[in-house]
Order: sequence, then structure tokens, then C-alpha cells
Amino acid sequence: MAMASTSLASQLSGPKSATSYCPQFSGLRRSSSKLENSLSLSSTQSFFQIVDSHLRLSSSRRGSRGVVTMAGSGKFFVGGNWKCNGTKDSISKLVLDLNSAKLETDVDVIVAPPFVYIEQVKNSLTDRIDIAAQNSWTGKGGAFTGEISVEQLKDIGCKWVILGHSERRHVIGEDDQFIGKKAAYALSQDLGVIACIGELLQEREAGKTFDVCFQQMKAFADAVPSWDNVVIAYEPVWAIGTGKVATPEQAQEVHVAVRDWLKKNVSADVASKTRIIYGGSVNGGNCAELAKQEDIDGFLVGGASLKGPEFATIINSVTSKKVAA
Repeated sequence: MAMASTSLASQLSGPKSATSYCPQFSGLRRSSSKLENSLSLSSTQSFFQIVDSHLRLSSSRRGSRGVVTMAGSGKFFVGGNWKCNGTKDSISKLVLDLNSAKLETDVDVIVAPPFVYIEQVKNSLTDRIDIAAQNSWTGKGGAFTGEISVEQLKDIGCKWVILGHSERRHVIGEDDQFIGKKAAYALSQDLGVIACIGELLQEREAGKTFDVCFQQMKAFADAVPSWDNVVIAYEPVWAIGTGKVATPEQAQEVHVAVRDWLKKNVSADVASKTRIIYGGSVNGGNCAELAKQEDIDGFLVGGASLKGPEFATIINSVTSKKVAA
């Protein structure tokens, strides 16, 4: 894994390895103008030394202020992907726990129940939490057995859909272009998209993390009409449901690279506004440290989202986003 980290750092720096961004912290992310102001660093200084120095700089300042809102919606984003889990009874209990939880206000929160329970959840869950679907079709409904259309999802109150999740990619066999087509149609019908990207373990170990993530990003970029209603979820496949979690530095490294890809390939404005959230064995114990990272704008949570109190802890980790004044 150490070898992979070295490879990732060298990919980020590119051919000019002696130069790296040294951003000032300002709320949930640096401004696009600050992205452009890189400082010259010693060629012997590693990427993770840079990250560590940034963290120390942030913690050493005196005083603190509330979460600085982002351009765009201005909110941390936490999603709960319930996957193929639950019964009517267990979901009723989970909804009760969520309804009674005290949640921070500076967070957009969604849950994605199994399709058959969406209406049950919609009718009983607090309006504080929006409903998402776990999949949608590439166009209008029709003779597509087993599929569900965007129009049907909107009809029952869904505001978001999760697309490109690794289980859809690697278990069901959906490719980048097919996922991009789904995203384009959902957005064209005003349904928000949580666009998932992430590498397999062997891809990380081979130093291909950025290649894989950028290819997946390009498929979205080539298809979507706008990024206004898109949240990117970086989920390293090797960390999903395994109990393994990327270190805060590993996650931050990829988030920075994805944001830089957006800046170079879409626009600086989109790079600044688009929320990039992390997923992969996020839980109540590790969420606070992950949330402190500058470019981690929230979480997509699997197993821990099935436990109301723990999911509330993850939502409330937005308080870790407070920065030194």
C-alpha cells in the first residue's frame, strides 16, 4: 500500500514533481483562485508531508468560526445507502430513530431505501431528510422488465438517485457510458445525481487510482447537461463493506485530484461548486477525522446508515468542518 501511495503522489504532481498546491483553508474548500496559486516546494518533500503541514497550520490558528458555506448549495452532504437491506418492521424502527435524532442544520441529508420501501419511508420520515433511489433507467419507462424510470421515482417523491455505485459496475456489469447515459437522463428530468467513482484494490496497488477515477469522471462529463445538481461520491471499492477505510490523507489526495480534474476539464467554477463526498466503511468512529479534510464535503454511508444513532453521528460530523478563524 505504501508503494501505491507513492505512485499516487507522483501522479498528482505530474511531470513537475517539485511543485504542488499549498492552499489556504477557507471553510469547506479552497476557492478556485487559490487552486491556481501553487508554491514551489523542495523535490524531496512528499505529498503527505504537505498534507500534514496543512493540517497543523489549520489546527494552530486561534479561535474558530462556524462552517463556511460553499458556493452553490453551501452545505455538507450525507447520504445513507440502505442497499438491499431491511423489512417493513426494521425500516419502521430506523425511521423512528432518525425522526428523533437531533441533526445539525448545515447538512443536506438523504436516504436511499430499497425501491419497495420508498413510499413507506417517504410517508413516515421527517421532511428534514430527502429520499433517493438506488438506480434509475436511461429514459422513459416502457418494456424494461425490472427497471424503474426517473418519472416513477419523482412521482413517489424522490429527489436524488445514486448512479455508478461499484456494486452496479462490478456485480451487475454496468459500464461507464451506460452510467453516464443514466445520469444525463436523470438530470434532464431534474432529479439530482450522486455520481459514484472509485478504484478496485488491484487498480490502487498498480498505481492506477487516478486513471480509473478520471475515466469514470470523463464518462459523466461527456454525458451530463450540467453539474448543478451533481454530487460526486468517491468510494474506493476495496473499502466498501470491508471494514477497511481509506486514511483521511488517502481520501483527501483523491478528492483533490478529482477537483483538479474538474477544474482542468470542465471549469474552475464547477470544480469549486461541486461537492465531492467520501464513501467506504464510514462509521461513527472515523467520520470526524475524515470530515476535517479540506476537500471531503460529506459522506455516502452504507452499513452504518442502517443504525439511526450512528448515522446521526456521521451527519453531525459537519461540526468537524469548523475551521480556525
